[in-house]
Amino acid sequence: TLSQKIFPDLKLGLVHGKMKSQEKEKALTLFREGKLDILVATPVVEVGIDIPNATIMMIEGADRFGLAQLHQLRGRVGRGQLPSFCLLFSSDNSFSSIKRLKNLETIDNGLALAEIDLKIRGPGEIYGTKQHGFPDLRVASFTDLNLIQKTRQAALQITKNHSQFLKNNSALKSKLEKYKIIGITN
Repeated sequence: TLSQKIFPDLKLGLVHGKMKSQEKEKALTLFREGKLDILVATPVVEVGIDIPNATIMMIEGADRFGLAQLHQLRGRVGRGQLPSFCLLFSSDNSFSSIKRLKNLETIDNGLALAEIDLKIRGPGEIYGTKQHGFPDLRVASFTDLNLIQKTRQAALQITKNHSQFLKNNSALKSKLEKYKIIGITN
């Protein structure tokens, strides 16, 4: 195990999402008080954790996280007076993956990082479970609400005034039936 083979002289703690709240809090308190040298954790520590003496964070599989999430995680270290480091380890060493992660070196704004990720990785499924990737039906920028509203009105006008349109375009009809627009607000 990690504590026996790699860090035999250090005290390790563990925090993960399946632990009871009191167990997590106990491990965090021990780490905060310096009674644990290393805290191994899942992203459950992404928000709401303030441990000023935490100085090094190592993130394995960083390529599987969004940039905004990595930004939140790295914010858990460097809260005290000591220098801190966030080390990212990626199993995807492709140029595009490394380039995406390198944004964290120069940008310290979570929203800007999220926008970069949206452009690079896509928004994922709106009504599904896939958290990144580009949708089958591409519309426009999700932030261009005016264009989306105009496009929606034009599509409704076509389907209302030309009832044969969807009958003659069954492939389009089957694609549109997968999407349900609840509403768009400005």
